[in-house]
Amino acid sequence: MKPSTVPATLDSLGTIADYVMAAAASAGLDRRASYRLRLAVDEIATNIIVHGYANAGHQGVLELRADIDDRTLTIAIDDTGVTCDPRQAPIPDINLPLDQRPIGGLGMYLAMCNVDEFVYEHVGDRNRTIFKMYLPPTALEEEKT
Repeated sequence: MKPSTVPATLDSLGTIADYVMAAAASAGLDRRASYRLRLAVDEIATNIIVHGYANAGHQGVLELRADIDDRTLTIAIDDTGVTCDPRQAPIPDINLPLDQRPIGGLGMYLAMCNVDEFVYEHVGDRNRTIFKMYLPPTALEEEKT
């Protein structure tokens, strides 16, 4: 798929979701996997926009890229907002009653759990967040097994 660049604003979330769902359809992901991927990308994109740009007083863009090979759909988001590695966030205790849980962190945790692979890289002055979903085997591959 052709890469897409969107403003780092909450108004771009619909465009980001459309891009992810189009990539998921092109890759042949089922509805459930497509939805999980969309939610994961939406959560991380929202955090980048709010914390990496808006709260820091920055403006910028998010660069989206989708790559599909025979086994994987990969969605990457590149940004130049404040550096934040989502994998370093504390793992929330989901067994605590709601009134005892600290605010924040649950969405990022769920985003990372809802994709098959989650990668964060800081390259030069750029953050790169990578979401991977494994594709279902094709009918030809199923016949070989």
